[in-house]
Amino acid sequence: MNDTPRTRRWIEIRGSVGQLDWCLIGFSLIGGMLVLLPLLALLNITIGQLADIPFLISIATQKQVIDSILLTFGAGLVAVAILIIFGTPLSYVLARTQSRFNQVVESLIDLPLVLPHTVAGLMVYILFMQRGLIGAPLKEMGIVFEDAFLGIVVAMLFVAMPFYVNTVREGFQKVPVHLENVARTLGATRFQAFCLIVLPSSIRHIFNGCILAWGRAISEFAAVIMIAYYPMIISTLIYYRFTTGGIKESSAVAFVMIVACFAVFLILRSVTRYLGRYDDRV
Repeated sequence: MNDTPRTRRWIEIRGSVGQLDWCLIGFSLIGGMLVLLPLLALLNITIGQLADIPFLISIATQKQVIDSILLTFGAGLVAVAILIIFGTPLSYVLARTQSRFNQVVESLIDLPLVLPHTVAGLMVYILFMQRGLIGAPLKEMGIVFEDAFLGIVVAMLFVAMPFYVNTVREGFQKVPVHLENVARTLGATRFQAFCLIVLPSSIRHIFNGCILAWGRAISEFAAVIMIAYYPMIISTLIYYRFTTGGIKESSAVAFVMIVACFAVFLILRSVTRYLGRYDDRV
């Protein structure tokens, strides 16, 4: 083969591609190891608990553990319900307006993503404690947040808000505006166009936003204990069992929570796939 400039260039390109492939393989292996770390921790917990089934069953059937899981899931659901009611209109406004204040509002919404969890909890506590700006007048009405179910909900709501609002806003932005305009020219009000056009087209994003927000809510610990150590959500209970009963007892509670969360999210992801097919039909 003649050693032409084109041939030499082709050899150089092939060499560069080969080096790039090795770089990709190397970084992929490192990324895979990072993914394997939590899986190894999960495997370690699983093996440890399955080695003592009677002890695991005794922990899983304790009333305190069951009540704590139900409390955690229930408070997360209430927080998500509030986000659906108030966060959905906010997401729509952010998706459809091009105001100079949008960046300010979006930055405020994203604030819980970057704040240390203790700072988020302190902010919630200052507002909703019995002497707080919001907590004081509500206390006069008999509504208390400190060491109460409502305190748990408020803390979960604060940390979960950006996950719901951002996901739903992206869904609304993908719905062409002209579809709403056509509906309005046919006599529909803006609210009717929103309900009949935008919501059905964004149902998968709304559901995904609910999943992300609920998952973030039930996983919170520091922000919750700042305002409501009692009643104990599952993360608080695991910490309490760790400080009083050691690794064995806390790992058993953690394993029960892992199984419960896995089962719930398996169901939720099945619903998400169905909604994906629904979106395709819409």
